[in-house]
Amino acid sequence: MFTKVDFFARCRRSGLKACAAGLAAAALSGCTLLPPAAGVLPAAPEPAPAQTAGNAGPNTASTAPSVPLADAVPLPDKDAVVRVLAYFDRIRNQSTAELNQEVARFGNPYVPANQLQLALALGQLRQTPELVRAQELLTRLLANSDAEAQVLHPLARLLAARFGEQRRYEDLLDKQTQQTRDVQRRLDQTHERLEALKAIERSLTSRPPALVVPGAPAPVNRSRLPAP
Repeated sequence: MFTKVDFFARCRRSGLKACAAGLAAAALSGCTLLPPAAGVLPAAPEPAPAQTAGNAGPNTASTAPSVPLADAVPLPDKDAVVRVLAYFDRIRNQSTAELNQEVARFGNPYVPANQLQLALALGQLRQTPELVRAQELLTRLLANSDAEAQVLHPLARLLAARFGEQRRYEDLLDKQTQQTRDVQRRLDQTHERLEALKAIERSLTSRPPALVVPGAPAPVNRSRLPAP
């Protein structure tokens, strides 16, 4: 059984142990929370990597390529094809006189849409000289590299192919027409010769017989005479 003296002695020993443990914990926490000692500077931040020799220079920002704005680039007029097709729909049933008026109205245009419309009007005349002029207009249009002309290039190529086929058919038709004329001329000459021969035959058969005069000697049939 513990006496009072022993009880207080143990309490003192346990209290000293608790105080020692608290001081040790406080010392450990103080090592991490205390600010750095005077005269010790914090570590400097790591510098950024230097620029390469190819990118270095005082005007690097000014030499960077600028991105063009969408509004700065002029957009081509895609409605030009629609207007050309509407023009062809208007003139496709016109007479030759009206088409000639359209051709005279255009003259020698420099606007790509007008060149294409004039080529359509010339193609509707269906004559070889007009087709040649229409092909020249289409060639000039296809050689134009402007944005307004490039929109019409597919339609111009289609018309150039169509006019080329039409011109070949026109040349073939002209050759066949010339051959037909030559054959007809020879037939007419043969018919004229045949009619001339028929006329000679009719003149021979329609000649009146020889008159017999009374008292005149009868004509001698030399075919019945003996050979000398």
